[in-house]
Amino acid sequence: MGDSKIVEKFTIFASKLGNEIHLRSLRDAFATIMPLYILAGLAVLINNTVFQWVLSGDTLAGAQYWGTLIVNGTLNISSLLIAPVIGYMLSQNKGYENPLAAAVVSMATLVVMMPNTISITPAGSEEAVMAQGALTFSNIGTGAMFAGVIIGLVATEVFIWVTTIKRLQINLGDSIPPAVGKSFNVLVPFILVMSGFALISALLNNLFHTDLVHIITTLIQEPLRTATTGLVGCVFLYSLGNFLWILGIHQSVIYSSILEPLLIVNMTQNMAAFAAGEAIPNIINVAFVPAFGMMGGSGSTICLLIATFLVSKNMATKSVSKMAFVPGLFNINEPVIFGYSIVYNVCMLIPFVLVPALGLIIGYAATAMHLMSECVVYIPWTTPPLLSGYLATGGDWRAIIVQLVILALGILIYIPFVKMNDIVMERTMAEE
Repeated sequence: MGDSKIVEKFTIFASKLGNEIHLRSLRDAFATIMPLYILAGLAVLINNTVFQWVLSGDTLAGAQYWGTLIVNGTLNISSLLIAPVIGYMLSQNKGYENPLAAAVVSMATLVVMMPNTISITPAGSEEAVMAQGALTFSNIGTGAMFAGVIIGLVATEVFIWVTTIKRLQINLGDSIPPAVGKSFNVLVPFILVMSGFALISALLNNLFHTDLVHIITTLIQEPLRTATTGLVGCVFLYSLGNFLWILGIHQSVIYSSILEPLLIVNMTQNMAAFAAGEAIPNIINVAFVPAFGMMGGSGSTICLLIATFLVSKNMATKSVSKMAFVPGLFNINEPVIFGYSIVYNVCMLIPFVLVPALGLIIGYAATAMHLMSECVVYIPWTTPPLLSGYLATGGDWRAIIVQLVILALGILIYIPFVKMNDIVMERTMAEE
């Protein structure tokens, strides 16, 4: 009885966490801009593989300019993309009637919090010079992405709160166009919010010679990213998300809300480094986890399906496996989760959590030992196993071998639990 109450309370807590408005807004925002990062990944892949295979010299440089422009319009303005989208999604989820105004305030506030004097290195020079009145990709790109997230959330909350103060609203009546009326309603809140953040930015610059973007990146983003996207942190959080499936709670409560945003930061840094021909900084990222820890979907259930075909004698599970195999090739495994089923199936608890964790560990070890390349291309999570490893690593065939090893071990791990599940199902049917 006590265990049941603990499970029930944990289930309620996890459900509330997944529906928390700020985490939900983050999920919505990253889902909105994800196609741009996939486009960037495609451009980086073509620039550094296909073009280099068939072109050289000035022709190669001219062709690669196409990919450079796409990277500039996606990765290199990451913070400017995420801040307004978060502002829009958060205000929309809170039921605010003018979400576009919140998006504008979020982006403007992000720029207000950036330094006005920056260090740049002119083309053809080795020495940096100081410049004023410029925005660089280092301030608006992948390095400031987490700053865009935090400022988008905070600026939107402050803006919505200020707009609820009736005395600050300017009502021009119903005789004017709605767009004009809305703009005047938020005129005073715009002035107050932007002026307030500009004051904070000025104080940070004048008193401490720094800026909020640098503070967020140094004191919050990097420590948090290091802790959660390192091997131990990632395996723990991802395993916890898979464990939630056993309780009937979608693993996105943990993955999409907490882990994925930081994995995307890692991925954008990798793509930017790969495009620039620099060393790849992060092993674990948003392409690495699905490629090596989600083959067939959560729990790496493509291994479960193959194990079922090999050893199961239960017609029900074999029928479900046949139906679920094709969707499973594209990492869609709801038929397995609810049809096999995984939910509240104690027999599947250990392999469902263990196999993905083992995949992440093997993938990490193979990358760290330079047995395969780092993941540098943001690919759709529906990319089938084997192809996913090849594409994510920028065309490294060794990633396919690593995925085959993980698949083989995953099948071997699932086999005894498939047999155990058959026995449990037979006894259950006999008792009924």
